[in-house]
Amino acid sequence: MKKQFVVIGLGRFGTSIAKTLYSLGHEVLAVDESEETVADIVEHVTHAVQADATDETSLKALGIRNFDVAIVAIGNDMQASILVTLMVKEMGIDYVVSKAQNDLHAKVLYKTGADRVVFPEREMGVKVANNLVSSNILDYIELSEDYSIVEIQAPSEWAGKNLAEINIRAKYGVNVMAIKRNAEINISPTAVDTIEEGDTLIVVGENEDLGSLGER
Repeated sequence: MKKQFVVIGLGRFGTSIAKTLYSLGHEVLAVDESEETVADIVEHVTHAVQADATDETSLKALGIRNFDVAIVAIGNDMQASILVTLMVKEMGIDYVVSKAQNDLHAKVLYKTGADRVVFPEREMGVKVANNLVSSNILDYIELSEDYSIVEIQAPSEWAGKNLAEINIRAKYGVNVMAIKRNAEINISPTAVDTIEEGDTLIVVGENEDLGSLGER
């Protein structure tokens, strides 16, 4: 299902998230106070706007309240990230993800209203973006701009069917590299291997196809 995201702060982390969400077919508004930064991303998102996100009037003028998710990816200005997190939450955004510099910053962000706090040094922007749009995707490894490997929880309707019956490659354009079941892992499964309830699949494919599979 297509969602609307606003990404505030377009450093490396914010830019990575914004571009990835847009490539997965979602609507993305990118906001930064730097005109040059906004110009660099304008072709890679739905809309890009130069604005001071710490100014409540400017945020309201962007229609922030209409977005499903806000990602506050402001760089080194801790006070600004806390203020913007507070404002977007008060404006009615259901889910707010904020970037933290350290554990203390993270605690303040949670108290301010952040639903999730991330540390860019510990989590790739691409991984966070994919987790935001799919509750099924458990882990994510970027192989290149176009291809990735994901761990995905097998949908319950696949239980009891083998890989040939599910026909993942034809339907979704991806390949199953392995099946994890409890402590065991089946490397290079064949078409007759059956999926069971609770299995984890390790899948490789193009990012667009993986996004569609993750939305199941």
